[in-house]
Amino acid sequence: MKRASIDDMLSGRESRYALVIGVAKRAREIADKFKEDKVITVEKPVLLAIEDFKNHKYNILEEDDD
Repeated sequence: MKRASIDDMLSGRESRYALVIGVAKRAREIADKFKEDKVITVEKPVLLAIEDFKNHKYNILEEDDD
């Protein structure tokens, strides 16, 4: 698996902190879904969450400074 660059996942204005929090929340959603569906997988939820952000399936929403 190719490592994702943080700069590739950021669209220019999101903070790294916001990206980390977003990935963590998405990973928790994935882990909970696996647990609910009783799915056993070798793929880590964090890596799946990173792929979601890298492929722009999920984005970080931030308030405007205005």
